Amino acid sequence: MKDQRLQKLAKLLVEYSTEVQAGEKVCILADDVAIPFVVEVAREAVKKGAIVDYFIDVNEVNEIVLKEGNDHQIEQPNLNRKRCIDEADVWISAWGSKNLKYLSNVDSKKLQLQKKANTEANKTYRKRFGEGTSRWVGTQFPTHADAQEAEMSLEEYEDFVYSAGLLHMEDPVAEWKKVAESQGRWCEFLNTKSEIHIISKGTDIKATIKGRKWVSCDGRRNFPDGEIFTTPVETEVNGHITFSFPAIYSGKEIENVYLEVKDGKVIKATASKGEDLLNSFLDVDEGARRFGELAIATNYGIQKFTKNILFDEKIGGTIHMAVGSSFAETGGINESAIHWDMICDMRDGGEIYADGQLFYQNGKFLDSVL
Repeated sequence: MKDQRLQKLAKLLVEYSTEVQAGEKVCILADDVAIPFVVEVAREAVKKGAIVDYFIDVNEVNEIVLKEGNDHQIEQPNLNRKRCIDEADVWISAWGSKNLKYLSNVDSKKLQLQKKANTEANKTYRKRFGEGTSRWVGTQFPTHADAQEAEMSLEEYEDFVYSAGLLHMEDPVAEWKKVAESQGRWCEFLNTKSEIHIISKGTDIKATIKGRKWVSCDGRRNFPDGEIFTTPVETEVNGHITFSFPAIYSGKEIENVYLEVKDGKVIKATASKGEDLLNSFLDVDEGARRFGELAIATNYGIQKFTKNILFDEKIGGTIHMAVGSSFAETGGINESAIHWDMICDMRDGGEIYADGQLFYQNGKFLDSVL
């Protein structure tokens, strides 16, 4: 029996998140385990008169390339992905895997090569997205592997995923419009400020945001949403930050990440587990040691860390910073083959100041400030 929530999700992504129009080229991407998602999204896009294309990632093929391929083979960009980035008006993707750990034993140098292979395509994607010539939304398709990683049954995980997207509500679009209104007010407030100062356990860091734009994520970007974000000035971040939850990249976990930053560049990076891997990713290219994002999470329907960045970066009461590539729409100019979000818990004594004014405390905005 079809899960009606999946059909509801597909309709929301096509009609609300990306506002697909007749004649537009829509590309749908997912792993082979998420083919039901591809089918439902394609159905809704066709109803809108869109020209639909899709491609399916197969973990086993990627594993063969990485483990058995030579450097030249691994360095080749994904042609299907590049074509979609170059030509699609709308790109709708779903994460969901049969095995989240299938890359765990792959040499980190090979993973570096593969990240670099798609550098130009990623630059084009961010440029088009920032300019508004392409629209994208990504979401989660619940699988047994993802449920297991989150320490839930599949049924529990499905409930978690769909509830985080407000799909259990009678009118999810109306609910996301309320989120947009609330977050929009805080973006307007922060767009008038020059400096952010973040204090939490093991964290005291300042970032210049003057001239940068704060953006509200209200269900039109990745889904579920629930954050406001910007890009700090690349050379004006100073201090240190400790990330409360494991930083996960390419299926590998790095624990207790601590970064020291001077003039925007990470000059020291330590971890209790995976420190060598942490530094190998930070050395992928020049831009990997600078920040491409600073965000405040707002989805209080998500409180459990599930080792899935789509949800974890939205945990109400946390902030996250990403090393690597930035977003053109915020005014960011940092370029890198990576964009790696790391999460800091603010719910126990955390504070954020804007130009010296306290506006966020213990994981919540202070409404009295507005």
